[in-house]
Amino acid sequence: MTHARQHRIQVVAHRGASEEAPEHTLAAYRKAIEDGADALECDVRLTADGHLVCVHDRRVNRTSNGRGAVSALELADLAALDFGSWKNREAWHHRDEEPDWEHRPEDRESTSVLTLERLLALVTDAGRRVELAIETKHPTRWAGQVEERLLMLLKRFGLDAPPAADDSRVRVMSFSARSLHRVRAAAPTLPTVYLMQFVSPRLRDGRLPLGVGIAGPSVRMVRSHPAYIERLKRAGHQVHVWTVNEPRDVDLCVGLGVDAIITNRPRAVLDHLGRRQPPQPPRPPQPQPPHPPQP
Repeated sequence: MTHARQHRIQVVAHRGASEEAPEHTLAAYRKAIEDGADALECDVRLTADGHLVCVHDRRVNRTSNGRGAVSALELADLAALDFGSWKNREAWHHRDEEPDWEHRPEDRESTSVLTLERLLALVTDAGRRVELAIETKHPTRWAGQVEERLLMLLKRFGLDAPPAADDSRVRVMSFSARSLHRVRAAAPTLPTVYLMQFVSPRLRDGRLPLGVGIAGPSVRMVRSHPAYIERLKRAGHQVHVWTVNEPRDVDLCVGLGVDAIITNRPRAVLDHLGRRQPPQPPRPPQPQPPHPPQP
């Protein structure tokens, strides 16, 4: 089904192609890029030794073979865990055929804990423009250190100070207005997204926290309060909706003119929007210039 519309909705892979591969792993993000996602979404938490890692839950129990809070574990502790085999077991439990991703023992990196630094490197080397939506998780014992470390890392990649928000390849999202304020104060041109699970009475008229230009409502909000989405758009805000997996919800978002759909199923959503592209052949290696003669 192809939709005609005035602007192209961005398709964002939620924790990577997380329906088909283990969430927040290199395998999931590589799959999302191969599937044609316009952007990737990740959650970040700070380890006990100050590294930003892509893990959604406060604890690692659900998505790894380990236990404990991310904030109480060091990167080396997390690196020893398997963040992929649970998905393999789940896939085999729910269906008879082999899952689309393959967990090979020799490909340990694909299902190891993923640092934000490694994900930024993947996005930078994607061979095309792929944007990144980074959610800071709160509350946390590290308070403002999460945002501080995040901006330091973005600066290393030259992504912390875009000329304007529209030029940025990175945006920061949070349910915490305080977190977004910290980001805006330190990096005023970096776009920020205020995530919402319900319509706050003080923001019912379509306003957002000061300096924030993008609303991030849940798909339940969109279903229940479509008029609120229209108010946000009339107020001049972009709207990025999570987590949109069903075709009827994609159609609803299209009809309301939202700007981005965050989904576990980027390939299926692109297909539904009529945007699925045939896989691109790998780029041939570039010839290397001959070595100059040695004196």
